[in-house]
Amino acid sequence: MKFSTDKQEKYTIFKLEEENLNSILSPDLKSEFVFFYNEGVQNLILDLSDVKFVDSSGLSSILVADRLWKKLGAFIITGVKHDAVKKLIEISRLDSVLQIIPSVHEAIDHVQMDALEKGVRANLEKEE
Repeated sequence: MKFSTDKQEKYTIFKLEEENLNSILSPDLKSEFVFFYNEGVQNLILDLSDVKFVDSSGLSSILVADRLWKKLGAFIITGVKHDAVKKLIEISRLDSVLQIIPSVHEAIDHVQMDALEKGVRANLEKEE
């Protein structure tokens, strides 16, 4: 499986550099997600901009990550630009479950704004 990662303090970008996210890649992708989770990556941004096709096992691996990061921070999918990928996500109604943001830059902005909001809330709770 080809991929690249960009680890930052508040987030990690995982870019899948494959055209197909299918049953062949799904077990390896799940393993990578578990590795990042165990490593304590607070927010994971999954960049699917190179992915042109996803099957049900690929969606299953994405849902594993979504479940893991509900406990830890944010799991954001970005780069959903190919019609076959968009349609499968819409048909399975996962567009209402998953956090999908158009670009990596917007996803990073979202993570940073979320961190700021949490910091403000924590300060307000301390004052009360």
